Amino acid sequence: MDSLNGKVALVSGGARDIGRAISVKLASLGASVAFSYYESKEQGDETLAAITKAGGKGAGFFCDVTKEDSVKALVEGTQKAFDGPIHILVNVAGGLVARKTMAEMDVAFWDLLYALNTRSTFLVTKHALPAMADGGSIVNFASQAARDGGGPGAIAYASSKGAVLTMTRGLAKELGPRKIRVNAVSPGMIATTFHDTFTKPEVRQRVASMTPLGREGNASEVADLVAYLAGEGSSFINGEAIDINGGIFFS
Repeated sequence: MDSLNGKVALVSGGARDIGRAISVKLASLGASVAFSYYESKEQGDETLAAITKAGGKGAGFFCDVTKEDSVKALVEGTQKAFDGPIHILVNVAGGLVARKTMAEMDVAFWDLLYALNTRSTFLVTKHALPAMADGGSIVNFASQAARDGGGPGAIAYASSKGAVLTMTRGLAKELGPRKIRVNAVSPGMIATTFHDTFTKPEVRQRVASMTPLGREGNASEVADLVAYLAGEGSSFINGEAIDINGGIFFS
Protein backbone atom coordinates (compact mmCIF):
# COMPACT_ATOMS: atom_id res chain seq x y z
CA MET A 1 0.00 0.00 0.00
CA ASP A 2 1.27 3.48 -0.89
CA SER A 3 2.67 5.70 1.83
CA LEU A 4 0.54 8.77 2.52
CA ASN A 5 3.19 10.57 4.55
CA GLY A 6 2.72 14.33 4.42
CA LYS A 7 -0.84 14.07 3.12
CA VAL A 8 -3.92 15.57 4.77
CA ALA A 9 -7.18 13.64 4.49
CA LEU A 10 -10.73 14.71 5.29
CA VAL A 11 -13.29 11.95 5.88
CA SER A 12 -16.92 12.95 6.26
CA GLY A 13 -18.78 10.48 8.44
CA GLY A 14 -15.43 9.11 9.52
CA ALA A 15 -16.25 8.25 13.13
CA ARG A 16 -17.88 4.82 12.92
CA ASP A 17 -18.07 1.61 10.95
CA ILE A 18 -16.64 2.01 7.43
CA GLY A 19 -15.80 5.66 8.04
CA ARG A 20 -13.77 4.80 11.13
CA ALA A 21 -11.95 2.01 9.34
CA ILE A 22 -11.02 4.46 6.58
CA SER A 23 -9.87 7.15 9.01
CA VAL A 24 -7.64 4.69 10.85
CA LYS A 25 -6.31 3.10 7.65
CA LEU A 26 -5.31 6.43 6.10
CA ALA A 27 -3.67 7.49 9.37
CA SER A 28 -1.75 4.20 9.59
CA LEU A 29 -0.31 4.96 6.14
CA GLY A 30 0.98 8.33 7.32
CA ALA A 31 -1.83 10.77 6.51
CA SER A 32 -3.05 13.37 8.98
CA VAL A 33 -6.78 12.69 9.17
CA ALA A 34 -9.64 15.03 9.96
CA PHE A 35 -13.04 13.39 10.23
CA SER A 36 -16.59 14.41 11.02
CA TYR A 37 -19.09 12.87 13.39
CA TYR A 38 -22.75 13.68 13.96
CA GLU A 39 -24.64 11.34 16.25
CA SER A 40 -22.06 10.81 18.97
CA LYS A 41 -19.02 12.68 20.24
CA GLU A 42 -18.10 9.49 22.06
CA GLN A 43 -17.73 7.74 18.71
CA GLY A 44 -15.54 10.59 17.56
CA ASP A 45 -13.34 10.25 20.65
CA GLU A 46 -13.05 6.49 20.09
CA THR A 47 -12.01 7.04 16.49
CA LEU A 48 -9.46 9.64 17.50
CA ALA A 49 -8.02 7.17 20.02
CA ALA A 50 -7.83 4.49 17.32
CA ILE A 51 -5.99 6.88 15.00
CA THR A 52 -3.50 7.69 17.74
CA LYS A 53 -3.03 3.99 18.51
CA ALA A 54 -2.27 3.41 14.82
CA GLY A 55 0.52 5.99 15.10
CA GLY A 56 -1.30 8.72 13.22
CA LYS A 57 -2.49 12.27 13.75
CA GLY A 58 -6.20 13.00 13.83
CA ALA A 59 -8.79 15.66 14.51
CA GLY A 60 -12.52 15.10 14.94
CA PHE A 61 -15.23 17.67 14.27
CA PHE A 62 -18.98 17.72 14.74
CA CYS A 63 -20.65 18.37 11.40
CA ASP A 64 -24.16 18.25 10.00
CA VAL A 65 -23.17 17.53 6.41
CA THR A 66 -26.58 18.67 5.14
CA LYS A 67 -25.96 22.23 6.43
CA GLU A 68 -23.66 24.54 4.50
CA ASP A 69 -22.40 26.53 7.49
CA SER A 70 -21.55 23.32 9.33
CA VAL A 71 -19.62 21.99 6.33
CA LYS A 72 -17.71 25.26 5.99
CA ALA A 73 -16.70 24.96 9.65
CA LEU A 74 -15.51 21.39 9.06
CA VAL A 75 -13.23 22.42 6.20
CA GLU A 76 -11.91 25.44 8.12
CA GLY A 77 -11.25 23.25 11.16
CA THR A 78 -9.33 20.77 9.03
CA GLN A 79 -7.09 23.51 7.64
CA LYS A 80 -6.45 24.97 11.08
CA ALA A 81 -5.70 21.55 12.57
CA PHE A 82 -3.09 20.61 9.97
CA ASP A 83 -2.03 23.96 8.50
CA GLY A 84 -1.96 23.01 4.86
CA PRO A 85 -3.97 21.88 1.85
CA ILE A 86 -6.22 18.84 1.77
CA HIS A 87 -4.90 16.05 -0.45
CA ILE A 88 -7.56 13.36 0.08
CA LEU A 89 -11.32 13.78 0.46
CA VAL A 90 -13.55 10.82 1.31
CA ASN A 91 -17.32 11.41 1.34
CA VAL A 92 -18.68 8.62 3.53
CA ALA A 93 -21.49 10.41 5.39
CA GLY A 94 -25.00 9.27 4.43
CA GLY A 95 -27.80 7.00 5.52
CA LEU A 96 -30.99 5.06 4.86
CA VAL A 97 -33.03 6.34 7.87
CA ALA A 98 -35.87 3.88 7.27
CA ARG A 99 -37.19 1.46 4.69
CA LYS A 100 -40.28 2.94 3.00
CA THR A 101 -42.12 2.02 -0.14
CA MET A 102 -43.16 4.73 -2.59
CA ALA A 103 -46.67 4.59 -1.12
CA GLU A 104 -45.35 5.04 2.43
CA MET A 105 -42.90 7.88 1.89
CA ASP A 106 -43.74 11.55 1.65
CA VAL A 107 -41.88 14.44 0.07
CA ALA A 108 -40.11 15.28 3.34
CA PHE A 109 -38.66 11.76 3.57
CA TRP A 110 -37.53 11.82 -0.06
CA ASP A 111 -35.85 15.18 0.44
CA LEU A 112 -34.17 13.97 3.64
CA LEU A 113 -32.55 11.01 1.89
CA TYR A 114 -31.27 13.22 -0.90
CA ALA A 115 -29.94 15.69 1.66
CA LEU A 116 -28.11 12.94 3.56
CA ASN A 117 -26.62 11.20 0.56
CA THR A 118 -26.41 13.63 -2.36
CA ARG A 119 -26.54 17.16 -0.97
CA SER A 120 -23.94 16.17 1.63
CA THR A 121 -21.50 14.96 -1.04
CA PHE A 122 -22.07 18.15 -3.01
CA LEU A 123 -21.57 20.45 -0.01
CA VAL A 124 -18.45 18.80 1.37
CA THR A 125 -16.85 18.59 -2.06
CA LYS A 126 -17.77 22.15 -3.00
CA HIS A 127 -16.25 23.65 0.13
CA ALA A 128 -13.24 21.32 0.30
CA LEU A 129 -12.16 21.94 -3.30
CA PRO A 130 -10.74 25.45 -2.77
CA ALA A 131 -8.60 23.95 0.01
CA MET A 132 -7.48 20.92 -2.01
CA ALA A 133 -4.07 20.52 -3.55
CA ASP A 134 -3.85 19.85 -7.27
CA GLY A 135 -3.16 16.19 -7.89
CA GLY A 136 -5.34 15.09 -4.99
CA SER A 137 -7.95 12.35 -4.78
CA ILE A 138 -11.67 12.32 -3.99
CA VAL A 139 -13.47 9.10 -3.11
CA ASN A 140 -17.26 9.19 -2.96
CA PHE A 141 -19.53 6.56 -1.47
CA ALA A 142 -22.26 5.11 -3.62
CA SER A 143 -23.76 1.67 -2.94
CA GLN A 144 -24.69 -1.58 -4.60
CA ALA A 145 -28.21 -0.18 -4.23
CA ALA A 146 -27.28 2.48 -6.79
CA ARG A 147 -26.56 -0.34 -9.24
CA ASP A 148 -29.52 -2.65 -8.62
CA GLY A 149 -32.19 -0.40 -7.07
CA GLY A 150 -31.69 -1.64 -3.52
CA GLY A 151 -33.71 -3.94 -1.32
CA PRO A 152 -37.33 -3.47 -0.24
CA GLY A 153 -38.11 0.09 0.83
CA ALA A 154 -34.81 1.53 -0.40
CA ILE A 155 -35.93 3.44 -3.50
CA ALA A 156 -35.04 6.89 -2.14
CA TYR A 157 -31.71 5.66 -0.80
CA ALA A 158 -30.81 3.83 -4.01
CA SER A 159 -31.67 6.74 -6.28
CA SER A 160 -29.80 9.25 -4.11
CA LYS A 161 -26.73 7.02 -4.27
CA GLY A 162 -27.20 6.71 -8.02
CA ALA A 163 -26.94 10.48 -8.19
CA VAL A 164 -23.59 10.21 -6.39
CA LEU A 165 -22.34 7.91 -9.17
CA THR A 166 -23.28 10.47 -11.81
CA MET A 167 -21.79 13.31 -9.78
CA THR A 168 -18.55 11.32 -9.54
CA ARG A 169 -18.28 11.02 -13.32
CA GLY A 170 -19.02 14.68 -13.88
CA LEU A 171 -16.49 15.78 -11.28
CA ALA A 172 -13.82 13.50 -12.77
CA LYS A 173 -14.15 15.46 -16.02
CA GLU A 174 -14.40 18.87 -14.39
CA LEU A 175 -11.41 18.41 -12.09
CA GLY A 176 -9.17 16.70 -14.63
CA PRO A 177 -7.26 19.93 -15.40
CA ARG A 178 -6.28 20.10 -11.72
CA LYS A 179 -5.22 16.43 -11.83
CA ILE A 180 -7.66 15.70 -9.01
CA ARG A 181 -8.99 12.19 -9.50
CA VAL A 182 -12.58 11.45 -8.49
CA ASN A 183 -13.79 7.89 -7.98
CA ALA A 184 -16.53 6.11 -6.07
CA VAL A 185 -16.89 2.84 -4.23
CA SER A 186 -20.13 0.86 -4.24
CA PRO A 187 -20.24 -1.49 -1.24
CA GLY A 188 -22.57 -4.45 -1.10
CA MET A 189 -23.38 -6.32 2.11
CA ILE A 190 -20.77 -5.12 4.59
CA ALA A 191 -21.01 -6.13 8.26
CA THR A 192 -21.82 -2.77 9.89
CA THR A 193 -24.43 -1.21 12.14
CA PHE A 194 -26.20 -0.10 8.93
CA HIS A 195 -27.30 -3.67 8.31
CA ASP A 196 -27.66 -4.40 12.02
CA THR A 197 -30.34 -1.70 12.00
CA PHE A 198 -32.02 -2.02 8.61
CA THR A 199 -31.58 -5.60 7.40
CA LYS A 200 -33.14 -8.68 8.98
CA PRO A 201 -30.69 -11.40 10.08
CA GLU A 202 -32.30 -14.00 7.82
CA VAL A 203 -31.92 -11.68 4.83
CA ARG A 204 -28.25 -11.11 5.64
CA GLN A 205 -27.68 -14.83 5.94
CA ARG A 206 -29.40 -15.48 2.62
CA VAL A 207 -27.43 -12.77 0.82
CA ALA A 208 -24.16 -14.07 2.27
CA SER A 209 -24.97 -17.60 1.11
CA MET A 210 -25.73 -16.31 -2.41
CA THR A 211 -22.44 -14.41 -2.60
CA PRO A 212 -19.72 -16.36 -4.44
CA LEU A 213 -17.31 -15.81 -1.54
CA GLY A 214 -19.96 -17.05 0.90
CA ARG A 215 -19.84 -14.21 3.41
CA GLU A 216 -20.41 -10.53 4.13
CA GLY A 217 -17.60 -8.06 3.66
CA ASN A 218 -16.02 -6.12 6.47
CA ALA A 219 -15.19 -2.45 6.96
CA SER A 220 -11.43 -2.95 6.78
CA GLU A 221 -11.74 -4.39 3.25
CA VAL A 222 -13.57 -1.27 2.11
CA ALA A 223 -10.95 0.89 3.83
CA ASP A 224 -8.19 -0.90 1.91
CA LEU A 225 -9.92 -0.09 -1.38
CA VAL A 226 -10.32 3.57 -0.42
CA ALA A 227 -6.65 3.77 0.59
CA TYR A 228 -5.68 2.38 -2.81
CA LEU A 229 -7.80 4.98 -4.60
CA ALA A 230 -6.30 7.70 -2.42
CA GLY A 231 -2.72 6.73 -3.24
CA GLU A 232 -0.43 7.05 -6.24
CA GLY A 233 -0.87 3.41 -7.19
CA SER A 234 -4.24 4.31 -8.71
CA SER A 235 -2.95 7.40 -10.52
CA PHE A 236 -4.72 6.60 -13.83
CA ILE A 237 -8.04 5.50 -12.32
CA ASN A 238 -10.55 8.32 -12.66
CA GLY A 239 -14.33 8.54 -12.86
CA GLU A 240 -14.76 4.91 -11.84
CA ALA A 241 -17.25 3.35 -9.45
CA ILE A 242 -15.72 0.20 -8.05
CA ASP A 243 -17.99 -2.51 -6.69
CA ILE A 244 -16.97 -4.31 -3.51
CA ASN A 245 -19.55 -7.00 -2.89
CA GLY A 246 -17.89 -10.42 -3.01
CA GLY A 247 -19.15 -11.05 -6.54
CA ILE A 248 -22.91 -11.06 -5.89
CA PHE A 249 -23.49 -8.28 -8.41
CA PHE A 250 -21.56 -7.24 -11.50
CA SER A 251 -22.03 -3.80 -13.04
